[in-house]
Amino acid sequence: MKDIIRTLAAAALCAAPLAFAPAAVAQEKINPTDPQPTCRMRPGTYIHVAELEAYTKKALAEKLLDQQVRDIDIGKANIGIGMVHRGKLEKPSTNSVAEHDQISEVYHIISGSGTLVLGPDIANRQRRPNTMRTMREFNGPGNNGSEVINGTVHQLKAGDVVVIPAGTGHWFTRIDDHIDYLMVRIDPDKITPLKSEAQSLDYLSKPANKSE
Repeated sequence: MKDIIRTLAAAALCAAPLAFAPAAVAQEKINPTDPQPTCRMRPGTYIHVAELEAYTKKALAEKLLDQQVRDIDIGKANIGIGMVHRGKLEKPSTNSVAEHDQISEVYHIISGSGTLVLGPDIANRQRRPNTMRTMREFNGPGNNGSEVINGTVHQLKAGDVVVIPAGTGHWFTRIDDHIDYLMVRIDPDKITPLKSEAQSLDYLSKPANKSE
């Protein structure tokens, strides 16, 4: 009976939000020989589809491209959730290759289609200015370039998923009409600031700052 009580108490601590766990009480190890959770009792995060759709509507209304919905500390890394809308593109714009030094990205295409080129060899590589809001708050330091040399070409459509490791150039060379995708940013060095649900709703409630 004592073992059952200890097990239930440990499970309750893991399920509870961090704010309600006493600072001096460590999570009890149920079986010390098993791998232990790295979450450090962090709660899960739920984002309703209506909030994600509100970002797409805001992008269309205010002519925005990339928006960060959340930035979440999951223990060993931060995870960013973004919504991206890109309009029709007949040919790539100048220096439109992007590369991020520390943050990897995952795209899940929601609607539209386009051509994306991936590869680590970037022509005319230039550091992105640290005044850019996207660099400071979304995807960290990195480079732009004029072309991905000998890259892999992917024809993206709704439902597709793309994984882009940090250091890999990514370059939209054509977008047929538009492309909308959900972005997952993996930030193991925690270089981007956290963004909560309250901050997200506050951002959606007023026009975006386009000065940066």
